[in-house]
Amino acid sequence: MLRQKYLFASLHLWQSSHADILAEQISNNDIFGGSMKLTTVSLVTALVAADYAAAAAPVRTEITRTTRGVVHVKATDYRSLGYGAAYAYAEDNVCMLADTILTVRGERSRYFGGNAPATQPKNGEYGAALDTFFKLPNEQSDFFFKGYIDLEQLRAGYAAGSADVGELLAGFAEGYNRYLKDKPGNLPAACKGAAWVKPITVDDVYLMIAEKALHASGEAFAAAIVGASRDPDEPVSLAKVMPKAVSAMPTGIPAGVGSNALAIGSEASANGKGILLGNPHYPWTSTDRFYQVHLTIPGRYDAMGVSLGGLPVVSIGFNRNVAWTHTVTAARHFTTFGLALDPSDPTGTTYYFDGAPRKMTERTVTVDVLQQDGSLAVKKRTFYFSHQGAVIVLPQAGIGWTSQSAFVLGDANRSNTRLAEQWLKMGQAGDVNELQSAIHAVKGLPWVNTVAADRKGNALYSDGSVVPHMTTDKFMPESECLIVPELLAFNGSTSACGWGQDPDAPAGIFGEANAPATVRQDYVANSNDSYWLSNAKEPLTGPAPFGYSPLYGQAGTMQTLRTRLGFRQIENMLVERQFLRMDDVQQLMFDNRVYAADLVMPSLLQACVKSLDVRALAPCATLAAWDRKADVDSRGTVLFREFWNIARTTPNLWATPFNPADPVNTPRDIATSTHPALMTALRTASAKLQSLGMPLYGRLGDYQTELRNNKRHALHGGQGDEDGTYNTLTMRGTLTSRGYQDVEWGTSYVQLVGFDNSGPVAKGLLVYGQSVNPKSPYYADQLPLFTQKRLPGLPFTEAQIKAERIGSQVLTER
Repeated sequence: MLRQKYLFASLHLWQSSHADILAEQISNNDIFGGSMKLTTVSLVTALVAADYAAAAAPVRTEITRTTRGVVHVKATDYRSLGYGAAYAYAEDNVCMLADTILTVRGERSRYFGGNAPATQPKNGEYGAALDTFFKLPNEQSDFFFKGYIDLEQLRAGYAAGSADVGELLAGFAEGYNRYLKDKPGNLPAACKGAAWVKPITVDDVYLMIAEKALHASGEAFAAAIVGASRDPDEPVSLAKVMPKAVSAMPTGIPAGVGSNALAIGSEASANGKGILLGNPHYPWTSTDRFYQVHLTIPGRYDAMGVSLGGLPVVSIGFNRNVAWTHTVTAARHFTTFGLALDPSDPTGTTYYFDGAPRKMTERTVTVDVLQQDGSLAVKKRTFYFSHQGAVIVLPQAGIGWTSQSAFVLGDANRSNTRLAEQWLKMGQAGDVNELQSAIHAVKGLPWVNTVAADRKGNALYSDGSVVPHMTTDKFMPESECLIVPELLAFNGSTSACGWGQDPDAPAGIFGEANAPATVRQDYVANSNDSYWLSNAKEPLTGPAPFGYSPLYGQAGTMQTLRTRLGFRQIENMLVERQFLRMDDVQQLMFDNRVYAADLVMPSLLQACVKSLDVRALAPCATLAAWDRKADVDSRGTVLFREFWNIARTTPNLWATPFNPADPVNTPRDIATSTHPALMTALRTASAKLQSLGMPLYGRLGDYQTELRNNKRHALHGGQGDEDGTYNTLTMRGTLTSRGYQDVEWGTSYVQLVGFDNSGPVAKGLLVYGQSVNPKSPYYADQLPLFTQKRLPGLPFTEAQIKAERIGSQVLTER
């Protein structure tokens, strides 16, 4: 470590004294015989890496697998930890990881052609598509990643950050490359012999993490960012007027994609210690699959849970003293800005700021595109940026680029290089207070809430995510800052309407004092509604006089049925049992109650009794006998789902409107005036099932399935926000004669953690399994456990690991 510090210090001095010489050589293209152009930073970084690699301690990492392929990596330094994590992940998911690297490098078109989409999941195997976040053909995707993500900024961010993270990520690249070296010609069928499976550098790891940071901001606007770019060889053509909006602007991660989280504190826990339920609803087939991992550097880091996309940190998990999980926040992680342009500039790239003209910066990138004859065509596009962000063009949302005005995207996560450090620091916390301190000390969580519980019996809710510092007063009409509310567009011509600054946070985002959080001893929960209702009895309102920024989400608004069910379940269970155990929380997780049925069935059955339509007899009888659940053996769930998908859009459905003083129980009571519409919806749903040859009383497990190796696995769970089920599954496509087939996203990892006097007592399930390789024993082994609602124990201690060990290996490298 001393040598490492000496190298960096020496090279810093060397860079300072030789920067002018380097700059001259670079500008003259003298370095390496003119074969490549390097910036000073890039060259110095390369020299540091080379010298450090020669001086670094040898890699030594121990990889142990326990039941169901759960990975335990143990090392004495962060480089070795990252090395082992990458090697293990590649054993299970090398093709998906290699395909992911193609995406973030902007090289999909080179190997698959420009018009093709990203790799789609097939027969339960992996997919590399980011369909949940954006859908672009390869060429546009490549231009987005090359044009929008600034690798030089990422390098600078990591260079200024944690040295431990630098070692961790460098080790990850080395470990992946070691796997490729060890398995030449022996990769899974999905990528065996593929030219696009090749070694990576730490830059690729930076890009992987950067992509994940952009899910709720840049990726939501990927089409708009590419749409504003220009072919530098074509004449400029500006619109004469702004287009008329015909659809809403993106707001981030699509509604419904999220999670459930529940933390029980000492006042509600049977043993006085915390209990945590984590239930993320994430994609089953894409590169955001979770991966079960336990990472240990004795005395420095010891955390278990899941990593996101195989990254070498525990994103959701637990250590000896505290457990945490995440839910997608209702907050916004961007704003847009309207620019006033100088009409005398025919390119439309001069804008006014605080009364003075400024020239936009440009970024021209190239993409290699495979042609039908096998040749490569080189295409170029130029992206434009004000100091607030990238120019966007999205005509359907009313966003254009004229000679007088343009819009740019202010993205708080565009250069967020703090994700790995954030999760690393969280994994080292000793209780929820230290966890909260770590969240705000690093401020790297891109788009998630945090819910946590500790051994002391504390329960934490926090939205410590990266949110632009736009205070409530700037949303008020008298400020004249918010110029187009529908576009979340602020006046980009004045610094008075720009992002502010808190002293304890990175530039332009809110710090701890202005971010929603609470620590309680009863419970906290979140199911993707805003911070306002993290406890049914005591909403959060924020600091005086205006509360939290509107960018954190709305207060006093109607909650989703899933949120309401979650609170009803916990409140009812506490009334019934007073104190809860882990088994109680597991029962709550898998109860599969359909809350919409509780709300609507009394009125629907009344309407059935009054109906004289013989077509309604069978569906009415089916629903009358239904258990109002989404269990595998429930009969009538499919009929109700199809009915409710129609009925829930009925105008003026509720007789008792939403009441912010009673958000868990309102709105409720079906208006009698809607009974005819309900009966029409029921007849329509019944006719649909009959036309597909499906019985009205069909068992859900026969019609909601996941295919793995030609075997269909029965799945329980409902639609979440739409029908008010806690355990959520979103299936690919709509109902067919074979039912709802294959999961797109939903319950993916279930983590239940309590504590005793010795440490954590943990159970968990990665529903879709550790591997995307159909020949792997970990490809479908956890699906039957999910069907059976079983949560196996998670081995954390040395003794537990030894008892469940199924194999281990030690990797070394100098």
